[in-house]
Amino acid sequence: NGQATFDSILNGIATAQHYILIQFFIVHADDLGNRIKAALIERARAGVNVYFLYDKVGSVRLPRAYIADLRDAGVHVGVFRVGRGWLNRFRVNFRNHRKVIVVDGEKSWVGGHNIGDVYLGKSRRFKTWRDTHVMMAGPVTLAVQLSFVEDWHWACGRLPEVSWAPPPTVGAEPVLCIPTGPGDLVESCSLMIVQAINAATRRCWMFSPYFVPDVAVIKALQLAAMRGVDVRIVIPANPDKRVVWWAAHSYLSEVAVAGVRMYTYREGFMHQKVFLVDDALAGIGTANLDNRSLRINFEITMVFTEPTFLKKIEKMCLADLAVSDPLTTDDVYRCSFFFRLAIRAARLFSPIL
Repeated sequence: NGQATFDSILNGIATAQHYILIQFFIVHADDLGNRIKAALIERARAGVNVYFLYDKVGSVRLPRAYIADLRDAGVHVGVFRVGRGWLNRFRVNFRNHRKVIVVDGEKSWVGGHNIGDVYLGKSRRFKTWRDTHVMMAGPVTLAVQLSFVEDWHWACGRLPEVSWAPPPTVGAEPVLCIPTGPGDLVESCSLMIVQAINAATRRCWMFSPYFVPDVAVIKALQLAAMRGVDVRIVIPANPDKRVVWWAAHSYLSEVAVAGVRMYTYREGFMHQKVFLVDDALAGIGTANLDNRSLRINFEITMVFTEPTFLKKIEKMCLADLAVSDPLTTDDVYRCSFFFRLAIRAARLFSPIL
């Protein structure tokens, strides 16, 4: 969760000797945001090259003074703008939803958190914020770094000064980095999710704050459940985006008829993007189970296969399921007429949610 994640990130930033690459979709200029800013400024003044990339839409409320403080200290600042360039001027839906930090090409962090006090559970609306980040050390960091470098070049038209020397191998766990987005030749995020579901023989558990899948994902979930796989989808009980939450309920009858079970996480707000397939495959990253992540957003997912680490993910998933309630079609039928009407209306907007 947030405290452990940002303690790790701040400790990592403090150890940087050569460069820091930091990229987030949302950055708030609150207590945590200012702590991150201060840590980056300290390293920049110590001679470390710091590259700070944020999404213009996601961080629309970020004050100019915040950026000015970074630039005045020597931090390189880049902004991902929708519609950048003549050919892209009407593509207003693009978002860079990635959350990436790389330190010296040796350590990297990827996951669901953005920068802000809300991600520490410090909000009036959500007392608890459930999320998952992962820290990695070793050669896989170069793959995470490549994702950042491509985004930086797209946003700024130049390349950051980084090292491509392979860092020492820290452990024996194989890790795969999968950046996805609308710039790919195929819909890589949707294909990744569909392949993960199709690979399941015993279980397929998926945790996402937003469940607005495309037809291919729906059919893959149905087929998995029909061949006897334990398919579970966990979404929040308390939404941050009500229209998206309504739309998620509209898919319940489609998946439930095939045996897919849906749950609602009741302990605050669940924002993690995690999947676990059998005892063989797990993913942690930034991609939600919605059309925006599947084909519109730039996302990044880390995939793991090492048995010991998968056991840790299984333990985490079981703890989340223990505080989640089953969601059935009967639950929806018992809701008010206006709630059921809202579900149908929200479904109309599912392609862009």
